[in-house]
Amino acid sequence: MGQAGGVLVLAPAKLTLSLRVVGVRDDGYHLLDAEMVTLDLADELVFAEGDGLDILAAAGPDVPPGDDNLVRRALEAVGRRAHVTLTKRIPAGAGLGGGSADAAAVLRWAGCRDLAVALALGADVPFCVHGGRARVTGVGEVVAPLPPLDQVFTLLTPPFGVATADVYRAWDELGGPTADGPNDLEPAALAVEPRLAEYRDRLGDATGVTPVLAGSGSTWFVEGAFPGDDRTVTRTVT
Repeated sequence: MGQAGGVLVLAPAKLTLSLRVVGVRDDGYHLLDAEMVTLDLADELVFAEGDGLDILAAAGPDVPPGDDNLVRRALEAVGRRAHVTLTKRIPAGAGLGGGSADAAAVLRWAGCRDLAVALALGADVPFCVHGGRARVTGVGEVVAPLPPLDQVFTLLTPPFGVATADVYRAWDELGGPTADGPNDLEPAALAVEPRLAEYRDRLGDATGVTPVLAGSGSTWFVEGAFPGDDRTVTRTVT
């Protein structure tokens, strides 16, 4: 899609509907069996001639534009240069794959669908390149398409993020718990960030539905549309 002064590429969020930790590799990486879907909540990237990265933070905490930013790393991975203007609508640290979605958008813009390149950028990037609805296994590199479903979800994202590495470390330290619900990382995430419980209960009380943590957090979600303060209603896209 073209836009004055550049090419616009959307970077849709991903939602992890279920996540089982099924093992740990010798190198410490965790093996997963997860179901993920793409949402209509999306960042926007505009690619123009030149070199640089401007970030417009429309939601959540500021995202630093330094060399560690996944947009810069993805451009380097595909050997391309561009001046990128990134409008953030996916909150950072929310478990919605915002950085991974941005990296995947760069790969799509560059015509690169090599999942090995995607995995080198992050475990969620292969799914974000693929999109839709899929079963994701291995450490994130095995993406098996599933039939699309038209679903609506309500998200509640706290004003803080949770570091994925800290959650997996806590999962190990807790002895690898299996959650009562569909996300094995919930007990570990709550141990790392106890404030998550307040937001879980707030969403549950408002909707009458038991919330599920999105991946390693910090977003809680329920299926169905429950608009209200601080809540985001979003739909799956194929």
